[in-house]
Amino acid sequence: MSKRDYYQILGVEKNASDQQIKSAYRKLALQHHPDRNPGNKEAEDSFKEAAEAYAILSDADKRARYDRFGHAGVSSQAGAGFDPSTFAGFEDVFGGIFGDFFGGARRGGPERGSDLRYDLEISFEESARGVETSIKVPRLETCESCHGSGSAPGSTPTSCQQCHGRGQQRFQQGFFTVSRTCGRCQGTGRIITKPCAGCKGEGRTQHERTLTVKIPGGIDHGQRLRLHGEGESGAAGGPAGDLYVFVEVAAHAFFRRDGNHLAVELPLNFPTLALGGSIDVPTLDGKEAFKVPEGTQSGTTFRLRGKGMPDVSGRGRGDLFFTLQAVTPKKLTKEQRAALEQLGHALPKEKFDPRPSRETEAEEKNIFDKVKDIFG
Repeated sequence: MSKRDYYQILGVEKNASDQQIKSAYRKLALQHHPDRNPGNKEAEDSFKEAAEAYAILSDADKRARYDRFGHAGVSSQAGAGFDPSTFAGFEDVFGGIFGDFFGGARRGGPERGSDLRYDLEISFEESARGVETSIKVPRLETCESCHGSGSAPGSTPTSCQQCHGRGQQRFQQGFFTVSRTCGRCQGTGRIITKPCAGCKGEGRTQHERTLTVKIPGGIDHGQRLRLHGEGESGAAGGPAGDLYVFVEVAAHAFFRRDGNHLAVELPLNFPTLALGGSIDVPTLDGKEAFKVPEGTQSGTTFRLRGKGMPDVSGRGRGDLFFTLQAVTPKKLTKEQRAALEQLGHALPKEKFDPRPSRETEAEEKNIFDKVKDIFG
């Protein structure tokens, strides 16, 4: 019986793009995969047919020969000698292990342990100066009694008779040789006849370890630290994974951070803005004296160089930007009212142009946007 047209098998036109061919094959492979249709010879044949069609049409040279000469142009390559890389991108179809599907290496033996995550909350001040703290991490560790073998002291695992120590069993499905994890030994290739009493044959036990973590000054919210080898121990004596410490920095009462820069708003009485004067500006290192120039307008921003957050890599510090805002008193004494009324009479009559309106709140600039405009 003559072979069906490859384009017809995949259900695409002859001018179909590579992506259309790939999508069509994915759909058919998922539909007719032998694991989804156990014992179904028709599904197996359809799966084999679709795989053969894709192997030809996904290769530009083979597709060109097929378009010109038909099956005769690719007869020596169809259905034999498939390169597994041809099917890269179909991990959801083949279970993610192409080596297994095409008869690759077994899964047994030592495996690297899992990576772990720990969320650590620190204060704003601790993020600025750095801190050394202790954390408790629950994790799987290599059993001290059997050293990870899973067997009781004095005994050793035996080779699995079902897979003959390979950890996998191979089955012929059409033109594919499919390797599957051995169900008896779970891919290890070994059978533990006398399990270790300490770990019940698992080779690992649960422990809670106290670790010391050094947080560098300048670390920001959401950054993470990697502690090599502090994750879970690997199975069958494999290497340990890593521990990732994700840092959560609590918000400060009045400082706001942008990179290594800090910003703060300071309320001042009108006389200090108008006449000038000395004020104390709060910084991470304490108070910093600053002389307000005479005639300073409310909303003016100044900069103190090198008074921001330290760089987490240790290279310098950011700046501190502080904005002065006039404070209007809500209650006045008779003397204060009289003084203000006298000042009001002495000042020129108010005649100010309205400020331009903003159509949306998105057009409002925050302090860091204004700082960039002012200081570049």
